[in-house]
Amino acid sequence: GSRPMHSRLRGVSQAWRMFSVNATIAARPPFLGGWFQFNQAIIDATADAAGAYKPNLAFYEALGMPGLSALERTIAHIRKAAPDALIIGDAKRGDIGPSAAAYAQAMFGVWGFDAVTVNAWGGSDTIAPFLEDESRGAFVWCRGSNPGSSDFQDLPAINDDKASHDGAASTPLYLRMAQTCAQWNRRGNIGLVAGATAPDQLAEIRRLCPNLPLLIPGIGAQGGDLAVAVRAGTDAAGRMALINSSRNIIYAANGPEYANAAGAAARQLRDAINAILEKDGQGWS
Repeated sequence: GSRPMHSRLRGVSQAWRMFSVNATIAARPPFLGGWFQFNQAIIDATADAAGAYKPNLAFYEALGMPGLSALERTIAHIRKAAPDALIIGDAKRGDIGPSAAAYAQAMFGVWGFDAVTVNAWGGSDTIAPFLEDESRGAFVWCRGSNPGSSDFQDLPAINDDKASHDGAASTPLYLRMAQTCAQWNRRGNIGLVAGATAPDQLAEIRRLCPNLPLLIPGIGAQGGDLAVAVRAGTDAAGRMALINSSRNIIYAANGPEYANAAGAAARQLRDAINAILEKDGQGWS
């Protein structure tokens, strides 16, 4: 759509939970003809419960040209079955100059994603091409849900007067990333990726960036706590967070009833999130 990304995120009504539609090679369903048929059934079963879908390009690229064809058909089917849902390309692109511009054209102009995940290790040059169109967005990988994310992301960065947000001599690198992204957010189309498996860091990111949308992986199979993630990751009004659950939904069942099971799991997640918000006086009514 042509609406600014920040208003689209704010307007994903009652449905800011999301999940990935991924072709995990090791779990190919033997009772189906192909990956698109699998995705189509999952999308149809969850369209009333998902605020966003996040295809992970790695799994489709690993299948070669048939995988890319399945991705193309999957995106088109999401547009048809869930026209109000955001589609986020989980690509974690990170390059500079003409390469970054070409990646942005591929993600937005070719694939038609509404937003994309990016790796900003190369600095502002890395993400600038993804921010030119205010109707498209970039979620910057800030604090991962993986165990090794602390290897670099938690390292202290020495502060100067401009970088310090609380007078501290140093700030963890992931918080410097968050703070800098907030400064780059001139068009209102930057978000951050912050894992639910690191709830203290998630809360710090939200404290430092009260208005940025957060994409929060790590719920479910990775062990993140839902209530903690909702309370730490949402803004002051209980919004602007996208809770991602992948394997717990798309592989909720292994047999022919997989789609019905996925739909039930998606609605259960939606209801659980909404119950937390209602309890905290931040419901949708």
